[in-house]
Amino acid sequence: MNQTDNRNDMTIGPIWKKIILFALPIMWGNLFQQLYNVIDSLIVGNFLGKDALAAVSSSGSIIFLLVGLFSGIFIGAGVVISRFFGAKDYKNMQLAIHTSIAFALIFGVILTFVGILFIPTLLRWMDTPESVLPNSILYFRIYFGGVLSMILYNTASGIFQAVGDSKHPLYYLIVSSITNVVLDLLFVAVFDFGIAGAGLATVISQAVSAILGFSHLMKTDGPSRVYLSKIKITPIMLKQILTLGIPSGLQNSIISIANIVVQSNINAFGAMAVAGCGAYSKVEGFGFLPITSFALSMTTFIGQNLGAKEYERAKKGSVFGIFATIILAEIVGILIYIFSPLLISGFSQVPEVIAYGTLQARTVTLFYFLLAFTHCIAGILRGAGRSIIPMIVMFVCWCAIRITYVTVITHFVPGIQVVFWAYPFTWSLSSICFLIYYLKADWLHYYDRKAQSQQ
Repeated sequence: MNQTDNRNDMTIGPIWKKIILFALPIMWGNLFQQLYNVIDSLIVGNFLGKDALAAVSSSGSIIFLLVGLFSGIFIGAGVVISRFFGAKDYKNMQLAIHTSIAFALIFGVILTFVGILFIPTLLRWMDTPESVLPNSILYFRIYFGGVLSMILYNTASGIFQAVGDSKHPLYYLIVSSITNVVLDLLFVAVFDFGIAGAGLATVISQAVSAILGFSHLMKTDGPSRVYLSKIKITPIMLKQILTLGIPSGLQNSIISIANIVVQSNINAFGAMAVAGCGAYSKVEGFGFLPITSFALSMTTFIGQNLGAKEYERAKKGSVFGIFATIILAEIVGILIYIFSPLLISGFSQVPEVIAYGTLQARTVTLFYFLLAFTHCIAGILRGAGRSIIPMIVMFVCWCAIRITYVTVITHFVPGIQVVFWAYPFTWSLSSICFLIYYLKADWLHYYDRKAQSQQ
């Protein structure tokens, strides 16, 4: 194994140091991604007005619904790759990498057509205000026209992260973020392309990051090298990837369906509410930075160490990851709670928009520790091959109960803050379920039990 691989090997060295050094570049990368999402909204809101801001802001749940399935499936690919990497089984690791890329290409083409064709229907299902609808349709058709680039970047990033390299995705996101900001200003503020300019800037910047990622993977000397001639579906690898990935993908889609129901209830309060809550969602992205970073690091850390049969190391790493995630997420949540009026006002100076965004922030942000715990345990269980458990918990707590709560409670108490409370309520339920499973179940030895049952 070369020097780079030794540095990326999470089965050796101080546990806390390996996890932090892996998680920090992911956090910085997510920060840059969040920043260019925020700047995108700032430019749209300040140059094109509140209706255009609402058009862009109404997108999150729809994008997550259509893209989340693939993202979850590639979590399965990352677990398979990281496990082979930890076991030093580079032959199967190569098969898994090239199968993942082939699947990404096929899925990306399908998602492009699905997104372009069905976006108007989905937006109408969500009761998107008529004043917002034309811009929303235009923005999302442009977005999905270039969605293949986003999927390919996520594929490359997932390969890097599976082998413990979280730095290169950071470099490419920085370049992509700068590209997006420059093009946003050029297309929207200078050339006056309107909402289409914001969409084009996003698509082009994602294409840049995808090209940079695969350029490096095709030149590296390590076991993660990509060869164009080897990109094909290997059925046995695809089966492993889908077995682990489909539950995660379904989980993402299930959550997004529930969030679409919540968003539909928010939409019923009008364009001001949509814009205000959309602005908060951009701020909320900063609260997710430590959560997503450490959850991803847990999946890779657990996958590599269980592949190497380092059970005690995996358990110690999981405990450190849980506490680090909770503490960092809560600190960010408290800061957002305090400064939410100032942060929301950056997207719109309309008092009603600021009021809606601030109300949502001050309803949910102090409960970020519950969200952090849920995602961290889910990341641990995926790395351990138990992706079915997070899917079940999320389906029950974040979909069935969340939808029931919003549908029933808002019928009797029709205030928008009641809608906001759906999030901390269901985060609490999922945290309780995950805590019980983490403490009681033997999740560390799942791969061993599965291998024995197949002999």
